[in-house]
Amino acid sequence: MSHLQTVRLLMLPGIGNSGPEHWQTRWASRQEHGRRFQPADWDRPDLADWLQALDAAIDECGAPVVLVAHSLSCLLVAHWASRPGIGEDIQHRIAQVRGAFLVAVPDPGAPAFPGEASEFGPPPTEPLPFPALVVASSDDPYGSPEHARRMAMGWAAGCVEVGALGHINAASGVGDWDTGWHLLQAFGAGLRVQMPASNRPGGRACARIAT
Repeated sequence: MSHLQTVRLLMLPGIGNSGPEHWQTRWASRQEHGRRFQPADWDRPDLADWLQALDAAIDECGAPVVLVAHSLSCLLVAHWASRPGIGEDIQHRIAQVRGAFLVAVPDPGAPAFPGEASEFGPPPTEPLPFPALVVASSDDPYGSPEHARRMAMGWAAGCVEVGALGHINAASGVGDWDTGWHLLQAFGAGLRVQMPASNRPGGRACARIAT
């Protein structure tokens, strides 16, 4: 494994942040050098502020990262990666990203989508400049599996459906969400990087796995 590049996980929670029972928080506790980005306001998200917070978090990591995004931050990643007039600093940050693990991508057109986050939609749909995997629930009130597939196709990402887990958050009762952790490890193996402690997915239709 010595030939594999070690990466850090950068946690990108959605609106309201991820509390102590959220799988993102539990995963963060498994690694010594993990980071969580810190926008100024979790409850009234401002796209410019969240973009700046992601820039700052990547700079602070000072190492290659895999973005682990939930909900609204999946849209953030798409906006971040497709900003017009990309300068040298932004190109350097993008080069630091080895992949993006995008869980519960919300649909800005869904009735449940929060109005205070309207600035985040519609998200860019061009291919991301790094490998990505979209993870979807079959009964997510914020985004259907069909929406997840559309986003994955636009982003040139893999897509996996993990069953009926709602919005794949603390309210879903997934605890540590071991299934997701194993998916992340497999994703890292496909990137040929060494994931913290413990292939570029090419499919464009959602594969289903048992939960």
